[in-house]
Amino acid sequence: MNKDLLLKDIAESGYNIGYAAKKHLATYDIVEKAPGWISIMSFAFGVLALVIPQLNNNILAAFLLIVAYAVFYFNSYQDTRLEYSKVGSRLTTIFTTLRSLLYETKSRDDSANFDDLEARYRELLNESQSIGISKQIFLSDWYAHYKFFWQAERSWLEEYRPFTFWRDKIPLSASITGIALVSAAVCSVAYWINKGFCA
Repeated sequence: MNKDLLLKDIAESGYNIGYAAKKHLATYDIVEKAPGWISIMSFAFGVLALVIPQLNNNILAAFLLIVAYAVFYFNSYQDTRLEYSKVGSRLTTIFTTLRSLLYETKSRDDSANFDDLEARYRELLNESQSIGISKQIFLSDWYAHYKFFWQAERSWLEEYRPFTFWRDKIPLSASITGIALVSAAVCSVAYWINKGFCA
């Protein structure tokens, strides 16, 4: 493989592995923190409902029960949560090792032999593919996008793997959800203003 192809390949794999690392760590964070936050919000709502009559409402109570049920979903990941953390940390190490490998490749003369670097790259790639966990928790994609694009240092990838805002930095499901929510809000406002405009 020539130098340019190897650099592009390392950058593309760096993105995939870095994002996978963040996704594993996102699953760990959600499983670790969400049940506590749900419990706190449910308790706070219950206490406030005792003193604010408007909150003592069957619809709100039913909604809270549905949200509280989510804790059971999160609990199904409790036994394996440390495995997500371990794999995420190892993938992060591979990600940073790929950065060093990319710089080493970049610093070599174009006419040099890259077989040793390609062999190291393939070894890292194979390890990353063998340790990943395919089952991830709901919304881990959104959180992983935040962790990768807004928290991680990824500038070393952008020369060989440029990122676009809508295609890469915003999850497709988040875009669709945002468009649906905005459409619903516009229709709701139009309905109340025009009494049936969207009906």
